[in-house]
Amino acid sequence: MNPSEKNVLLIGAGLVGSLLSNYLTKHGYKVEIFERRPDMRKDKISAGRSINLALSERGWRGLNGVGLSDAVRKVAIPMAGRMIHHQDGNINYQAYGKEGQAIYSVSRGGLNCVLMDESEKSGATIHYNERCTHVDLDKNIASFENIVTGRKQTLTADLIISSDGAYSAGRLSLLFTDRFNYSQSYLEHGYKELTIPPAADGTHQLDKNALHIWPRGGYMLIALPNMDGSFTCTLFFPFEGSPSFTELNSKEKVSAFFKEVFADAYSLMPTLKDDFFNNPTGSLMTVKCFPWTWKNQVALIGDAAHAIVPFYGQGMNCGFEDCVELNDLIVKHNHDWSKIMPEYQLQRKPNCDAIADLAVANFYEMRDLVGHPDFLLRKKIEARIFDKHPEKWVPLYTMVTFNEFPYSEALSRGKKQDQIMDQVMALPNIEKVWDSPEVESKILSMLS
Repeated sequence: MNPSEKNVLLIGAGLVGSLLSNYLTKHGYKVEIFERRPDMRKDKISAGRSINLALSERGWRGLNGVGLSDAVRKVAIPMAGRMIHHQDGNINYQAYGKEGQAIYSVSRGGLNCVLMDESEKSGATIHYNERCTHVDLDKNIASFENIVTGRKQTLTADLIISSDGAYSAGRLSLLFTDRFNYSQSYLEHGYKELTIPPAADGTHQLDKNALHIWPRGGYMLIALPNMDGSFTCTLFFPFEGSPSFTELNSKEKVSAFFKEVFADAYSLMPTLKDDFFNNPTGSLMTVKCFPWTWKNQVALIGDAAHAIVPFYGQGMNCGFEDCVELNDLIVKHNHDWSKIMPEYQLQRKPNCDAIADLAVANFYEMRDLVGHPDFLLRKKIEARIFDKHPEKWVPLYTMVTFNEFPYSEALSRGKKQDQIMDQVMALPNIEKVWDSPEVESKILSMLS
């Protein structure tokens, strides 16, 4: 079928749905998007619902494909490394990659608005306040209820693509089909957004070109810079136990805890107590499922197919990569969706499972290890080998963030390199001989 004769219904105008609509309209598809929330360009979306985003290579590739990377760079702040804030007041800096490499802090809402603007310019129609209540998979019908007026409607389309996030209505419909595999798991930690405002002169009160981390073993605080001079802070904290969100149940307890545990951040957070009790506490969930498609006419994409926790900064980047690879398959198979959909899910599933596992593992690294001397030495050794032998050794973070290695390949290579580094770190006097030819030779021999 000619793309111009094919109607595509997208459920969800979030980041992935809006980007995908741009790819589809550029191919000539007629695209309508139904979004549960109001138009965020007109209505203020409540604070505290999501974590600031970190754009990296896969995300830029997705934006590049629809000509939006230059526009987004104007509202993105490069972060070349992470600044570790220790409880004793000491601070140390860890570069993410080589000179010139950075991840970019960007506002979720601001980026979403750019994508929606471009969607409408390219011919897509977006309907707001429309909650999807059901998808009839066999008839290709989606049902919606307007959350403002209560009006109900059913719509049919040639293709229905569910890009409606971790609690996807499209996925819920697939859940009741035979042999649909599904799992969801939650961390025992939740998150809460807090704020460090700009200084009196409008400048950032911390280094704006770093992601700031206060690792405390079992929990942590992070901060990402915003264009207005503020930082969006996120506390990742146990729901229960001691300490926990349950335990910090008064403004006095919150103030005393932050003053003791995050002293330098506390001094920069005048609205801490109000933010803590006014902003919601979010949960952290991983979703894995399969298949992602039904009869080559319904598909899941982004968090609807593979929700992950945010600790590798790859949720959005992974979803954007879904769009890129789906677009590549549209070209490869000349709009034959009977070939596109099976290859799409088989190609993406192993990689999305891999980044889900990597994201959970990185949570424990960020909160427990990044300030430890052994961890820092380990990273120095890896960086040295990468610098001297980039064809043989690429650090896991670099594979995930600054390259386009399939996530599953990055996970596999990362495990092998971890095993090698475990042996290297066990060598006698490694802290004194880490940069010696002997250590380098041992690593190369184990690689081969």
